[in-house]
Amino acid sequence: MPDEPCQCPDCQRFYREHDRLIRECPTLRQQQELNWAALQSFRTLAGRVLEDLQKQNVAIGDENSAQPSLSQASADEQVESLQQAIADLENINAHLYSIEALMERVFDVKAPEAIEQKFREFAGELAPDPLNADRLRLNRLLHQTPDLPDKN
Repeated sequence: MPDEPCQCPDCQRFYREHDRLIRECPTLRQQQELNWAALQSFRTLAGRVLEDLQKQNVAIGDENSAQPSLSQASADEQVESLQQAIADLENINAHLYSIEALMERVFDVKAPEAIEQKFREFAGELAPDPLNADRLRLNRLLHQTPDLPDKN
């Protein structure tokens, strides 16, 4: 394992998002809620896409049986690709349901205010403000690019 964190754009984006989530949700309760919301949004979106692909699969099957095409190999390839995507999304959804069951256990934990305060303290240490003047100055001294938000 290298001592230096990876500098590729994907990893840098992950580090920024990681730090942002710690800064914006520095308590146990906020982290619980954040993770639950992320899980539910992932399930909702994946479920909706799965439903749409299943409808599309049925429609393609109906088209193929009503009007046999000259390029049957192409149609078969399209159906096979669609069925693979459906199977993959069904697997993802099954995993998300399993994660949801595990996440429900996380909500059983209620932390007293003293523990929530510890979370806030460590959040400040783990994910300092990237625009903090001292951090920007240190980045310049070390010849590193400041960890600024994406301009997109």
